[in-house]
Amino acid sequence: MTSARNAAPSPITRLLAVLSVAGFASTFAGRSVEPLVGVLARDLGSDPHRVALLSTAFALPYALIQPILGPVGDALGKERVMTVCLGILAVALAGCSLTADLPLLFGLRVAAGAAAGGVVPLALALMGDRVPMQRRQVAIGRFLVAVILGQLAGSTFAGLIEGPVGWRGVFAITAGVAAFGCAAALLGFERAAAAPARRLALREAASRYRGILGNPRARVLFSAVFVEAIAVFGIFPHLAPLIEARGEGGPREAGLALAGFAAGGLAYALLVAQVLRFLGMTRMLIGGGAVCAGALVVVGLAGSWQVDAAALLALGFGFYMLHNTFQVQVTEVAPQARASAVALHAFSFFCGQALGVAILGGALQTLGQFGSLAACAAVILTLGFVSAHLLARPAPGA
Repeated sequence: MTSARNAAPSPITRLLAVLSVAGFASTFAGRSVEPLVGVLARDLGSDPHRVALLSTAFALPYALIQPILGPVGDALGKERVMTVCLGILAVALAGCSLTADLPLLFGLRVAAGAAAGGVVPLALALMGDRVPMQRRQVAIGRFLVAVILGQLAGSTFAGLIEGPVGWRGVFAITAGVAAFGCAAALLGFERAAAAPARRLALREAASRYRGILGNPRARVLFSAVFVEAIAVFGIFPHLAPLIEARGEGGPREAGLALAGFAAGGLAYALLVAQVLRFLGMTRMLIGGGAVCAGALVVVGLAGSWQVDAAALLALGFGFYMLHNTFQVQVTEVAPQARASAVALHAFSFFCGQALGVAILGGALQTLGQFGSLAACAAVILTLGFVSAHLLARPAPGA
């Protein structure tokens, strides 16, 4: 009896397992479209810069839904909301595989992005509720392994498999992965541990948001993730057409290059405990900004796609040094309303991603590849130093 009880996973282990499957499913869907930009542009008779905005069509509703999903998660239960969102994500992605109409594809990507917005932010809030602070950065780092593997698998898989199954087949498989994530959430969450549902009070939600935004530390964190998302993620959907324009290949090469970013993030997630112990928060932020800046300059030099892949690997490692630190700090901004605080964090981050794609699209046509990415490098380097200085001050009540 005792040995059976000892063999059972702890509540935190079980929670992280379910959240990891859900997080993988949502990020797998988000990154799978980027290597397909050139193919979709040809098949649907459109301009690659316009098709690249399919990434914005996913990221922007992901951001805009956050102020709604945060209070809904706090009121109805984060587990319940995550499960419903994964189901909607699966349906929207299945619709993407069935349409040949670009405006309809944009609409379905909007629905998919809004649904995906109810997964990773609420998972972070759940970990804030149930994982002690002294274990939280490592726990979130481990959760990021699944999230990053989703990015890695989504971009790599889409590029490699598009040839035999086509872009419709890619979307169909992402729908199946989302359905699996929904099933894992439906069956895996411990119902007894879930908070009881309560009435959604919009006035109270607005008051919570005002309180969170009144916290100077929160404003620093939300601004930081907005800026980092513009500087780092703007280039991603444009990379496939750039590689194609250099005559170096198509979706396969773009997918492998983009996979470098996720591989770098995975390396960080596996080493997070050692990196944190060696550097501490302040030097992690400075070092992360410096690594990102160097990587962006290398991508700007427009070498081979293999060089891009190596640079993106470094970019992924540096980005998560910054972003994981911001994530952990956000979970303590408002302990009584974590879903709302994390929702504002995700809102800022994905607004930055959505805006970054449009900004880089315009910059590439005016400043060129090197000028655009050198500017991004200067921004992310400055962000590392400024955020390290501002967050070095102890949080109120710490």
